[in-house]
Amino acid sequence: MKVLIVTVAGISSRFNRDTSRNVLKCLYYEDSPTHSLLYQIVCKALDFERVILVGGYLYDELVMYAEKYLSNLGPQIELVYNAHYKDYGSGYSLIKGVERVPEVANEIIFVEGDLYFDNESFSLVKKSLYDVITVNHEFITSEKAVALYVDEIDKVHYIYDTNHSLLSIPSPIKAIYNSGQIWKFTSLSKLNSVISPLSPKQIQGTNLEIIQAYFDNIPVSDLNFIALNTWFNCNTVADYQKVNSLLTK
Repeated sequence: MKVLIVTVAGISSRFNRDTSRNVLKCLYYEDSPTHSLLYQIVCKALDFERVILVGGYLYDELVMYAEKYLSNLGPQIELVYNAHYKDYGSGYSLIKGVERVPEVANEIIFVEGDLYFDNESFSLVKKSLYDVITVNHEFITSEKAVALYVDEIDKVHYIYDTNHSLLSIPSPIKAIYNSGQIWKFTSLSKLNSVISPLSPKQIQGTNLEIIQAYFDNIPVSDLNFIALNTWFNCNTVADYQKVNSLLTK
């Protein structure tokens, strides 16, 4: 069973600096409701049995949009409410999503809901038989990037500064990448096993707490690194407008 988890609970504070009213950025569109980031993500997973949407901020708008535009696309749409969208980090949304994954699932893809990416690259993620880490082609800067590097013993490490100040790499490295913020997990039991021992502080942290723990003991040779050829992380309306220009061509 193939399951897609999309987390869209965040407050969208940077995005809403440029809007006339507060919006959920994954639902924002300018020309057509089908040009929203969420619609574009779900349409790339029409061959999945279930799509789990984890919301929080403006949750009622998410419910209405899903009922109107997503419910008839094919996959079963399940909505999950994250009551801690204001006071916890992004990790709790991932936890709430994983809780709803059926035990029979053998393929789980996690996508952050403010992304746009090309269908061809995502197809490679879907077709892979391995756990997948995605990367993008943008420059790595502390202001924007979630970076990952491979150390001297072929382990993957994620680095990110919540203050967007500096990135620090504490060891020699073989490679460094800009994260594509899409992951594929082939083992639900392993995913649950790394979530269950998390401390209260870790549960309130970012989703990288969970992702790092999952990939911690998997050598690079057992992973698939997939580069996303077209990739946008839409933190502002200007970012979204770049995506919309592609959709309206």
